[in-house]
Amino acid sequence: MPKTKLNLHNLSIVAKIAKAKQIVAALTGNPNFPTPNPTLNAIDLVITKTETKAAERDAAQQLAKTKTIELNGCEDELNAILSQIAAHVDSVAAGDRAKIHSAGLDTRAGATSTTEPPPPPSGLDSSIGDHEGELDAFWDPVAGARSYLIQTNEDPTVATGWQHTGVSTKSKYTIKGLQSGKRYWMRVAAVNSVGQSGWSDPATKIAP
Repeated sequence: MPKTKLNLHNLSIVAKIAKAKQIVAALTGNPNFPTPNPTLNAIDLVITKTETKAAERDAAQQLAKTKTIELNGCEDELNAILSQIAAHVDSVAAGDRAKIHSAGLDTRAGATSTTEPPPPPSGLDSSIGDHEGELDAFWDPVAGARSYLIQTNEDPTVATGWQHTGVSTKSKYTIKGLQSGKRYWMRVAAVNSVGQSGWSDPATKIAP
């Protein structure tokens, strides 16, 4: 006996809304279904509510991207002005550790010899990048690391699926060229003068 097929789990929100409108249109004045249950008005109300929330979501995502760009600019400005005051403190303190500490600044530790590779990075996470198809990955800095290797994978159950994505000298990296709406996994390893660490625990995010 034939039965209806919705296949909703394979449809996007936009496609579901279109499907719902199609059903309402087909049932309007249809003599085969004179008293639909639920009513067509009830379905229309849910369609309208869903469309409203989808529009609010899209606006919020665009606002988040705009604010992220603005925040990045502020962060760059803050980094620059802090570097400027640190340089001033260095020039006045002339290596006096107590004077440097009195300015609320730390001093660099003396050089130590490294005999082992660094530990794997921790705290890996990511946020929406400034542009479509970009994710900003970040993690906790690893002491003594000179650089970091970044890999991505579309299916973490496939060990051979990990692909080299880039190298960063900072504990952050913008992953570009991703397919919008697709889920990706990422991992990072630290590198020092001795060698490479193991890989971090993977993190995952859907590309914007």
